[in-house]
Amino acid sequence: FSFIQPDMESPDSPEGNNPLEIGTTVKCLWRDDEYHKCEIIERRPAAVEGTWEYYVHYAEFNRRLDEWVIDSRIDFSSAESKDKSKGKEDAHEDIGVPENRKLTRNLKRKYEEINHVQKTGEEDSKLAQLEKEHEEITKVKNINIVELGRYEIDTWYFSPYPEEFAKCDKLYLCEFCLKYMKKKKTLSRHKLKCDLRHPPGNEIYRSGTLSVFEVDGKKNKIYCQNLCLLAKLFLDHKTLYYDVEPFLFYIMTECDARGCHIVGYFSKEKNSPDDYNLACILTLPPFQRKGYGKLLISFSYELSKKEGKVGSPEKPLSDLGLLSFRSYWTQVLLEILRKHKGNLSIKDISAMTAIKTEDIISTLQSLNLIKYWKGQHIISVTPKVIEEHLKQTAKQGTSHRTKEPALDPSPLRKQDEIPLDL
Repeated sequence: FSFIQPDMESPDSPEGNNPLEIGTTVKCLWRDDEYHKCEIIERRPAAVEGTWEYYVHYAEFNRRLDEWVIDSRIDFSSAESKDKSKGKEDAHEDIGVPENRKLTRNLKRKYEEINHVQKTGEEDSKLAQLEKEHEEITKVKNINIVELGRYEIDTWYFSPYPEEFAKCDKLYLCEFCLKYMKKKKTLSRHKLKCDLRHPPGNEIYRSGTLSVFEVDGKKNKIYCQNLCLLAKLFLDHKTLYYDVEPFLFYIMTECDARGCHIVGYFSKEKNSPDDYNLACILTLPPFQRKGYGKLLISFSYELSKKEGKVGSPEKPLSDLGLLSFRSYWTQVLLEILRKHKGNLSIKDISAMTAIKTEDIISTLQSLNLIKYWKGQHIISVTPKVIEEHLKQTAKQGTSHRTKEPALDPSPLRKQDEIPLDL
C-alpha cells in the first residue's frame, strides 16, 4: 500500500523548515484513511527541499507497523511535545522497560557473564538499561524488503545486518543457503554456483511435500547466522544473531522438483537448564495462516516426547508466538479431555503431552476449566462444555485460513539422515 502525496498542505503544517522534535506525539493519516495517534521516533530530510520524513510508531499498533511517512500525512495541529506527554505518563514510569516487556535470555546471560556477579537490585537496573539500549539501536527498521525465492516480503523490524547491507532498502537472499546480497545480478550469479537445494544438516521428518531438517549451529554456523538475521526482520524481541553454536535449528520446508524451500523454523538450546524445548519460532509471512506455526510447535513437543522430557517455550513470547502456543495448548488439552474417561490429573496430562504443568494450568484457566480448591488445582469440565470449546476453536482455526496440515509423528527420526533425491 502506498500513499499519493496530495496537492494540499497537511493540516496546520508548520511555517518554515522547523521539523517536529523526536518524541513528539501527533496524529498521522494511516492506510484506513483515518488519523491515528503516533510518536515521532526518528526524522530525516525528504527528497523535496524544505520538507521532512518522520519514522512513527502508532500507539494502537504493534511495532511491525512502524514506518516512514511524509509530512503531508501528519496533522501538525495535534502535535504535543515530549515534555507534555511525558508528564501524563509519569505515574506509569519505571526503570526504562515497559511493563509488558521482559529482559531476554541473551541479554541476561551476556550481562551476567561479563560481570560475574549475582543479580541484585542494582543489576536489575543495569539489565533494564541494556534492554533500553537494545531498543534504541533497533527502533528504526533498516531494511524494508527482502527477496527470497519467489517472494518479495515486506519486513517488520530492524535486523543487525553488516553496515554495508543494512543501508539497502532491499536485500536479495538465496533461498537455500540464505546468503544475502545487495543486487539482483549478484544473486543471479550466486544461483549458478550455489549447490544447496535444501538446508544443511539431517532431514529428520518427511511427510508428503513437507520436510524438516535438523541443523546444528556449531556445524553450520554461517547458515544459522544468516537464518537468525533473516528471522530478526520479523521478530521484535529476538537478540540471538551470531552466538548460534549452543543451538539446534529445525527448518520446515515445502519440497518440489527445484528443492526444499524454507517456510519457517524453530530453534532450541542443546542443553537447557530451564527445560525450554523452543527458543525462537517463526513462520515466514508468505506462509502464515496456513497452520505451519502450530505444526512447528507440535514438532517441538514430539521431540520432547522422544527425549522423555516435558518442555516449554522460552519467554517472553512474541505476540504472534503467544497466540500460536495458546491455540496449540488449547486444542491438545481439549482433545485429551474429550477422549479421556475417568479422573485425570494435571501431572497425567503433562506426562501424556510433554507440556509443562504451568502452561497447562494457564491454558485451562483461560478456558475457565480449572478451579483452585483446598490448595490444589482441580479440573472442572463437562462433555457439553468441552464440545462447545472445540466448536469455538474450530471456527477460529478455519476463518481466513487454508486447511491446516497435520503432523504425523511416525516418520520423525532423530540423528538419522534420509537420502534426498534432489
